[in-house]
Amino acid sequence: MRYRKLPLVIEAVQWDGNPDTVLPLMQDKNARRGSLYLDSNNRIQIATLEGFLWCPIGHWIVKGIKGELYPIADDVFKATYEPEDDSPVGDQIDISN
Repeated sequence: MRYRKLPLVIEAVQWDGNPDTVLPLMQDKNARRGSLYLDSNNRIQIATLEGFLWCPIGHWIVKGIKGELYPIADDVFKATYEPEDDSPVGDQIDISN
């Protein structure tokens, strides 16, 4: 059997090494207040529902439908999501699949 993802709008930011980049995702009242750790190589470690995952610079940080945060590689993100309206890729955007 084949399945299609339900269309929904998510929030995402592309990690650039600046901790302030993630703040817009954390400010929403529905955001899951997980732990974020920054290492000396500007990788961020995110407490996800599946455990801690690293997010290197250039990967995307996505807020899921329950407010959870998780990283996605740039190539996978671009193959899975497209900008809603004329939102530029690389800024905080709402994305529709």
